Amino acid sequence: MESSTPTRVLVVAHRTAATPALLDAVRERAARGPCAFTLLVPNQAHGLHRVIDAEDQDAGEAESVLELALPLLQDAAGAPVEGIVGDPEPLNAVADAVNLRGFDEIIVSTLPARVSRWLRLDLPSKIGGLGLPVTTVTATERAEAPASTV
Repeated sequence: MESSTPTRVLVVAHRTAATPALLDAVRERAARGPCAFTLLVPNQAHGLHRVIDAEDQDAGEAESVLELALPLLQDAAGAPVEGIVGDPEPLNAVADAVNLRGFDEIIVSTLPARVSRWLRLDLPSKIGGLGLPVTTVTATERAEAPASTV
């Protein structure tokens, strides 16, 4: 009966949540077997909020990302995709989601290495420390972005 249970896939993205590279990765993962996708958008703090109280941040920007990306991800997945706003620190947001909701796999979508804060922080490797398979998708200026497994 295990094969009838969909794999729970957490997709972590912010500025790359609606990029062709991520949509292709979701489409590819959905084609490999039944999945239930959830998009997690960390509620990025800006300016002094990063220093003073990153958690006291309006979720408007993250909610706008969800509003834009969810219909595109649902088309790619061929099924409904849940959207959640998480902690401003992406690793904390992922850990919270994994601990509270339980996931089987994680897809991390980042900007290209030259501008990605998440890659500079080695976020995909740190997320891998949670014990789940992690796939990193790097957005590029072109639609044929590679997806590599971390």
